[in-house]
Amino acid sequence: MAKARQVEGGGRAVEVPPERLRGWFERFSASHGGIAATDAGPLEVRVTAADGTTATATVPFGPLGEPSLDALLAHVLVPRRIALLLVRLGGHSAGIAGAGRVEVSRTDRHLVQGRSAAGGWSQQRFARRRAGQARHALQDAAKDAFEVLVPRLSEVDAVVLGGDRRALDELRGDRRLAPLFARAEPRVLEVAEPSFAVLEEAARRALSVEITLRDG
Repeated sequence: MAKARQVEGGGRAVEVPPERLRGWFERFSASHGGIAATDAGPLEVRVTAADGTTATATVPFGPLGEPSLDALLAHVLVPRRIALLLVRLGGHSAGIAGAGRVEVSRTDRHLVQGRSAAGGWSQQRFARRRAGQARHALQDAAKDAFEVLVPRLSEVDAVVLGGDRRALDELRGDRRLAPLFARAEPRVLEVAEPSFAVLEEAARRALSVEITLRDG
């Protein structure tokens, strides 16, 4: 399970693997005096404990047909094959995963220099060089995504993205990748510099349920 992270508006988010979700809610209930209410929708299930603490689960690969906590618990255990695209300026990984295991992939790294503190003409030349490096990095990422993922879209149940949102937004402008982004889950995984090991971890995390906890 990933470590808790702070979220906007207060509270913290955790990622729970599907096979542990039922036990997680049982422990949540036991720790907070029982469950007072459950509010379920197609894309979100919120459980309120007796002490006012809430646990809001975002439905992965939604929507739920008949929203309820039990429906969510069954929904997340359905086997799925997923297309993954992880992009940062320093590298990218594209792959297909089944049952949380990478089956086919391509990973590449890029040299994109950090920002310079220098000024004047030297600063401008550095900025142009860095922009060129970033452009080539994203072009390579788009090429690999098109070659590895797009031909296999009919074989997968969902598309999960990860990495730098600005870099991903740049790739959205590539018409070749329109079918890929059209099927992307709303959630974007926060990942380290893409590598095969990071892709393997993302394949497991992609199946998890993100739960936001807020104290009563």
